[in-house]
Amino acid sequence: MKELAKKVKLKQKVDVNSVHIRPDHYFHGAYIIDLPLDSAPDHVWQDIFDREWKSSRHIWDRKIFPIGDKLRLITPPTDLKEKLEWVKLVINQTNKGVDEYNQEADVRSERIEKAKKKALEADEAEVEEIRELLKESFRPV
Repeated sequence: MKELAKKVKLKQKVDVNSVHIRPDHYFHGAYIIDLPLDSAPDHVWQDIFDREWKSSRHIWDRKIFPIGDKLRLITPPTDLKEKLEWVKLVINQTNKGVDEYNQEADVRSERIEKAKKKALEADEAEVEEIRELLKESFRPV
């Protein structure tokens, strides 16, 4: 049975006072901002997300990764509005990747089912041949 990957989005309604923001002690001038997601992403979503944000040409001053049901953004506060738009874009691209993954999973699942059916039919044909050989070798009861 195939398992479909699930899409994840940023929460739309958020109490901004509950968003965890703190200075990053490793990168001078950067902040850690935990952006709330609508659910915790599965491993497929996380893999696609990681590939999408790393392939972006806008990664020089930021890092982002999922932790539970949050996206942790580490970045200087300059151009934060642009960076949040970038995060939304990366999430949208990730969700498109999830759609493609699920479509491919459907195709793979159909191929596996067809192969299983074909193998079962071949087994049944061989069993019938064996029965015919047994009939020739033994007298009916």
